[in-house]
Amino acid sequence: AAACADGRTVLRGAEELRVKESDRIEAMAEGLKTLGIELETFADGIRIEGGTGLGGGIIDSHGDHRIAMAFAVAGLRASAEIEILNCQNVATSFPGF
Repeated sequence: AAACADGRTVLRGAEELRVKESDRIEAMAEGLKTLGIELETFADGIRIEGGTGLGGGIIDSHGDHRIAMAFAVAGLRASAEIEILNCQNVATSFPGF
């Protein structure tokens, strides 16, 4: 959502996201950069510059079902196809997704 919103979004105080199924801050940053989003990461969060639109590309979900699902939803707004790799774990949290 932050990538699609006008302006800057800053998320801080989320350092626990670095030690989940994947480093979710880094995985989201990597994927958003692939889609053409300008951003900066911090130890505890991320700054996202929105309003430029989402492109397409190949995203590695790092086996994290939440990352895979986030980019599947992003694909609904993207101007080009998004291919998501390593997304078999989606059935963990949402079997019918």
